[in-house]
Amino acid sequence: MTDREAPFAPGGGVPPLVLVSGPEQILAERAIASTLEALRSITPDLEYIRVDMETYEPGQIGMQCAPSLFGGDKCVVVRGADQAGDDAQADLLDQIARPEPGVTLVVAHAGGNRGKKVVDAMKKSKARVLEAPAIKSDREKSEFATNEFRRNRRKATPEAIRALVEAVGKDVRELASACKQLIDDTTGVVDEETVATYHGGKVEATGFRVADAAVAGNAPEALRLLRHALASGVDPVPIVAVLAVQLRQLVKVAGAGRASSGSLAKALGMAPWQIDRARRALNGWDVEALGRSIQAVAAADEAVKGGGRDPVYAVERAVLTICDERRGHGRR
Repeated sequence: MTDREAPFAPGGGVPPLVLVSGPEQILAERAIASTLEALRSITPDLEYIRVDMETYEPGQIGMQCAPSLFGGDKCVVVRGADQAGDDAQADLLDQIARPEPGVTLVVAHAGGNRGKKVVDAMKKSKARVLEAPAIKSDREKSEFATNEFRRNRRKATPEAIRALVEAVGKDVRELASACKQLIDDTTGVVDEETVATYHGGKVEATGFRVADAAVAGNAPEALRLLRHALASGVDPVPIVAVLAVQLRQLVKVAGAGRASSGSLAKALGMAPWQIDRARRALNGWDVEALGRSIQAVAAADEAVKGGGRDPVYAVERAVLTICDERRGHGRR
């Protein structure tokens, strides 16, 4: 069992020191929850105490970690150790050096230099380290969503994962919630149609459909989708942002060579399905046309953010430029 897997596989044998390291809050929360679950599987009446560094008062760690007058084990969870002041760090270092019997100290540190002495002391004292790494790229979000279904013994097609990340992938917590909804409310294999039923109306999903049509050179469909979205109250700003993302992905993949999508995923910060889709979309494009399209989207981005008088015209103009470049009408 790896540390990355440990938060999701509770069991006995929790050491007296546990470090939850990394900025991804949902993973950190799960690591803490699974640690508590593991402790309670052995000690059902475990006392749980939460200490937040934002409201810390000197001496609080020592007081909370002191043996209870009534006996029994306790778990003290320190959140935000990366925000700890000098007093809090000193108290933590003292507790790490002289742990109390029957007390499990869990320290959550999101990263950065502040509180690093505490992190180093925890590791030196052989604390169990549970990682909560940032989930930023679409590749990482796709892996996260896939694992959400796998953890719950459900299957989702690659197309469903793609659609889900495109629809709700901006925020990892929202992505986890969307996965849970699909797991709870559906049966069988989750496919792209299922995701569209639940999340097809999201702004991000709409933007990606517009971008897909534009990149394919399908002006009537791209404009139909765009005008429907705008009439439904969707702001032009996120649509322009999605157009930019799609074009940048095409540029990345165009210059990445012929290696497999799986081997390129990490280097490009993309999911394998995104690389495969970009490769299919690149048919009919050249570097100059992509460059002109990116310039058009950059101009639209400035216009929809206040630099132009008509945001709707700006985004329509960008979409038509992309379609023309794809069909070759804009090449010189």
